[in-house]
Amino acid sequence: MKFMIKKQTLRSFWYSLTSNQRFIVRKLYYYPIDLYDRLTGNYHKYVPPRGYIYTGSPASYNDYLKQGEQQLGLLKSEIDLHPNDSVLDIGSGIGRTAIALTSYLNESASYEGFDVVKLGVKWCNSKIKKDFQNFNFKYIPLFNDLYNEANLKASEFNFPYKMNNFDKVFSFSVFTHMQIDEIQNYFSEIHKVLKPNGIAFSTFFLYDDSAEDFIGTNKQFNFTIKNEGYSLMNNKVKSANIAIHKDKLNAMLEIENLTLIKIIDGFWKGSKDNKIEYQDIVIFKKKG
Repeated sequence: MKFMIKKQTLRSFWYSLTSNQRFIVRKLYYYPIDLYDRLTGNYHKYVPPRGYIYTGSPASYNDYLKQGEQQLGLLKSEIDLHPNDSVLDIGSGIGRTAIALTSYLNESASYEGFDVVKLGVKWCNSKIKKDFQNFNFKYIPLFNDLYNEANLKASEFNFPYKMNNFDKVFSFSVFTHMQIDEIQNYFSEIHKVLKPNGIAFSTFFLYDDSAEDFIGTNKQFNFTIKNEGYSLMNNKVKSANIAIHKDKLNAMLEIENLTLIKIIDGFWKGSKDNKIEYQDIVIFKKKG
């Protein structure tokens, strides 16, 4: 019980900081081990130091590479990713998935990624793109109260890519940190840039009627602020985490002429038995 209370207190403190303060605290906290890794040669040229990793858990370079390989495995098994596909990585972060894709996508493939954090895009362009010219990363200064304080709204953002341009679109732990109107706009943009019958892969925190009470009362990871069709973890930092009702998600996809193919439940709501990912996986495609 004391551990759970401490974890909730730390999370509340973390969300009380500004986005810039969070980056500074993270770098300072991990500086000693990052310095040790550098001095002992325990690093990989594409993998950022722990203090730079702002999405997911900071990890050693071996663990970071394994996480990327796991994500690649999911893309291959769940949306039939091919080596020559044109792909869009929404929220490309600091290269976790892209690193794994460099050894899978061939020279005829194309990779485009964008992110709202300049640090991640700068790292990826200086490390990954330098060696793989068909990999491109764009910085988009969108406001997100978890990651930055820019002015451009995600709810009004137009993806900077041609219509019907991508075979596959994917995102890991992006829609878990966006607001409903922003997600709706991204669904519209995904429809625009996907080729006919193109497929998308994204992760969410989802629930249905049977799990609604549980996600609001779970001591370790809870969504206590209820709204119509979705719940928030923190009312002051609305992008901290969001959980969406499955019916709401399906309705949002239908509005944008996207078809839900399947939902693969994650183990964030409970048992790991027969689960392949922490977050819930959603596979959907463009109609026609």
